[in-house]
Amino acid sequence: MMDAAERRTLLAAGPFNPPWRGEPLLGSSYDEQEIEAAVAAMRDSLDPHVGFGFSASPIPEFEQEFAAYVGAKHAVAVNSAGPGLDIMMRYLNLQPGDEVIVPACNYQAAPLAVYGAGGQVVWGEVDEATLQLDPADVETKMSSRTRAIFPVHMNGLSAPIAELEEVAARHPHPQHGPVPVIGDAARACGGGYRGGKIGGFGFATVYSFHTMKNMTTLGEGGMITTDSDAVEQYARSVRMYGNAVEAWGTSNVMTKVQAAVGRVQLRKLDGFIADRRRVAAQRNELLADLPELILPAEPADCVHSYYLYTCQVVDAWAGPRRDALIQLLGEEYGLYCVIANPPVYQGRRILREHTPGQSCPRSEALAQRLLCVPIHPSMSPQVNAQVCAAVIDAVERLR
Repeated sequence: MMDAAERRTLLAAGPFNPPWRGEPLLGSSYDEQEIEAAVAAMRDSLDPHVGFGFSASPIPEFEQEFAAYVGAKHAVAVNSAGPGLDIMMRYLNLQPGDEVIVPACNYQAAPLAVYGAGGQVVWGEVDEATLQLDPADVETKMSSRTRAIFPVHMNGLSAPIAELEEVAARHPHPQHGPVPVIGDAARACGGGYRGGKIGGFGFATVYSFHTMKNMTTLGEGGMITTDSDAVEQYARSVRMYGNAVEAWGTSNVMTKVQAAVGRVQLRKLDGFIADRRRVAAQRNELLADLPELILPAEPADCVHSYYLYTCQVVDAWAGPRRDALIQLLGEEYGLYCVIANPPVYQGRRILREHTPGQSCPRSEALAQRLLCVPIHPSMSPQVNAQVCAAVIDAVERLR
C-alpha cells in the first residue's frame, strides 16, 4: 500500500474533474475506426435498391465473427440484451408454475424476463466471494417444476456454468428432460472461463452492447449465442415477428450501422479487457493491505473482465459505515461508487409480490457490504493511483 506522502501528492490535485462514476457512460472507447465504419455502412445504404435492409450485411458477418470469438455455433444479433433475455425465456414456453432459478443479487432484467414470459422466479443465493449463483443453493431449490437455471455473469466474472450444468443433469424435468443453463453475460462480454470465452459453455448466452458495457454498438445492441439449431432458428425468427416458427414476436433487430461498429469493437475487445485487467491488477496491489476492504475474487478457471471493480467492506463496516464511505468518496473526492447489486426483490415491488415468502439472507447480508469503485479501460496508471489514494484516505478518515 502506498505511504502517506505518496497519497498526499496524488490527492493534492483535488477531486476528480470530471468526477468518476461507478459505471462510466461509455464503457469502451471509440476512435476514427468506428466513425469510418458507421459512415461506410450509411453510404452503402443510400442506394434505394439497398437501403438499410432487413438483417442485411454486415449483420451476418458480425454474427459469424461473434460466434467464432466466443466459441459458439450460432450468434443472433438483437437490438438490446433485454429482448434477448425475453426471447430465451419465451423459447422455453413457460407454463403457470414453471420455475426458473435466478440469482438474487442481480439487475432486474433477468428476473423480469422470467416474469414476463409467465414463469415463476425462484431466487438463488450467490457466493459471497464471487457474487455468482451458488450451485449448492441451486441444488436445494431444484424441483420437478424447474425449467431453467438462469445465472448472471456478475460484474465481469463468469458464473460456474459447469457446476450448474452438473446440478441440472441430476434433476431433469419430468416432461422436458435436461434443464438448460442460460447465461446472462450483459456485464461480462470478453471474459474467460475454463480456457475459453464466456458463452462457449451453457445452453445459450445473452450479451449486452449497451453504452456502459465492455463493448458497445452505438449505445444499444445485444447478441444471443447457442449451439442449438432450434434456439437459433427460433431467435432469428421472433426477433422479426416470428413468421418462420409461427410464434409471437416483435421487431428486435440490430441495424447495419450498429453491426458495422460492432465488428470494429469486437476486434478491440480483447484489448479493452487487457486494459481493464491492467487497471485492476495495479489497484489490487495498491489496496492489498487495506484491512477494511475485501478485493474482487478471481477463481482459477476464470479470466475476470472487470466490468465493475467489486469490493466488499468487512462485516464491522457493513451498512451505515459502508454508506458513509460511499458518501465521503463521492462528495469530497469526486469518486462515485455503486452498489451492484442488492437482491432485486428489495427494489422491485412487482418481483417482491411475485415471490412471496422467498428470501436470500446471505445475499441480503452481502448487499450491505458491497461497493464498486469506478473502473475504465482508459484509466492511466496515474489516475488509477489517485483512485486508490482516495479510497485509502477515506477509509482512514472513517476508522
